[in-house]
Amino acid sequence: MSKPSKNNDRYVIIMAGGRGERFWPVSRQKTPKQLITLLGKRSFLQQAVDRVTAVVPLKNVLIITNAVQAAEVRRQLPRLPKENVVAEPIGRDTCAAVTLGAAIVGARSTTAVMAVLPADHVIPSEKKFQQVLADGFDLASREQAIVTIGIKPTEPATGYGYIQVGKALSTPKGAKRYKTAFHKAARFVEKPNLEKAEQYLASGDYRWNAGMFIWSFVTITEGLQKHQPAMAEACQRWFRAAPNPAKLKRILAREYPKIEKISVDYALLEPSRNVVVAAGDFDWDDLGAWNALARHLKPDAAGNCAVGDFVQVDAARNIIFDARTRHQTPIAVVGLCDSILVMTDDATLLAHKSQSQKIKDLVKKLSETRRYSKLV
Repeated sequence: MSKPSKNNDRYVIIMAGGRGERFWPVSRQKTPKQLITLLGKRSFLQQAVDRVTAVVPLKNVLIITNAVQAAEVRRQLPRLPKENVVAEPIGRDTCAAVTLGAAIVGARSTTAVMAVLPADHVIPSEKKFQQVLADGFDLASREQAIVTIGIKPTEPATGYGYIQVGKALSTPKGAKRYKTAFHKAARFVEKPNLEKAEQYLASGDYRWNAGMFIWSFVTITEGLQKHQPAMAEACQRWFRAAPNPAKLKRILAREYPKIEKISVDYALLEPSRNVVVAAGDFDWDDLGAWNALARHLKPDAAGNCAVGDFVQVDAARNIIFDARTRHQTPIAVVGLCDSILVMTDDATLLAHKSQSQKIKDLVKKLSETRRYSKLV
């Protein structure tokens, strides 16, 4: 077994290329969900970086984004080295992004261990998260394990994939006893119907798949060679070009559109037999749509959750969000129930909470109409 990596050999890759369409009209193509401020005073991306710098140095944090959003990412993270913001020329799902991140990290250190984390999650209990991350880094530096952080379910959610956990693992020899529980991953399952989700919750053997992974450069490259040989070859080409960012950019522009569009779960995790689940026993929220905001805002007596100057009569269980910057005025509501009302300087959204997932359809319609395309 190899010696555990020190902090300078630990890296974090933050995936920040999503569009966040369900949070329109606050979320736009140039400033999607991860780059806006909904909770607190910092964007989700800024909070994601803040969370990990207790575990890895800032110079070892990489952001994988896209060309449209790269400038705003750099503006929001002025202390991050410019070359640590990497823009994909086109979105090709998570396996390509993970491979690109691994190539860049590997070019800096072939003994590196890296975590791959989303940019837009809400994790209030930062200390607990940092403990799981640190333990995951240590395990992944000692063994050729693909570590995924599985969140303990709190409800029979149908919007997440699940991981069934198997045998509990003991702390490796020579390591200090982990505070995090680790289990072998028994199987990955798709987003279930409500009946299945209730069974998973009741069994206690399942975790939500939160899309958070930790592995060494050696582990990820060997996994790609075994299960995704074309991606492994691309990784080697990008690895060789990575010390020259301009050269890498040219190669990516040429090769990226031809790369297979596949998620890292399908491509690597599901066929692998060395996947370990770290118990993510900390508060966590994917915050997938406006409805989820209610879980983090204090409601009034009628269940309304509001950010802004809100006055109501006979209104209940609404989500009100005033994101106007130029001229905020009171939002007065009468008799409205179970709805979402969002105002920005140039648009207003009113939707029933049960239809929040269809905001993506609305954004598509806006983008197809010349008059409204500037709002997307």
